[in-house]
Amino acid sequence: MNWYTPLAVMAFCIFFWNTAFAHDPDCPECDAWYASLMQPDNPTVSCCGEADAYWCDPIHVREEEKQGVRVKITSCTINDPREDAPLHNRVHVPIGTVIDIPDYKLKWDKGNPTGHAIVFLSRMQYVYCFVQDGGV
Repeated sequence: MNWYTPLAVMAFCIFFWNTAFAHDPDCPECDAWYASLMQPDNPTVSCCGEADAYWCDPIHVREEEKQGVRVKITSCTINDPREDAPLHNRVHVPIGTVIDIPDYKLKWDKGNPTGHAIVFLSRMQYVYCFVQDGGV
């Protein structure tokens, strides 16, 4: 056995483990799309998978004053009625929750075949990525 054989086996397992967690039971043809998404501000890090993905279709832009400067804030409202358990027991975020999207988390380069705007959130509702609806 060569010294690199265990490394190759480990890389193979990690690749297929990550791919398996990208599966959306409502959109199995979206697996490759989920797996291809990288954070716009950190293009070597994944947006994560279905356990972090929420439909967030109503998109809003509002103006606020921050430190004496008027800035535009993009937000969306969670409207995802899917059960959390089939999505790898994702953390429940109630419908109607408004999520502010930092500009550097807006993703434009991969289209979106799901039919919904999607926000990828951490357990503490930190935004990993936001992908608007439309296009592939």
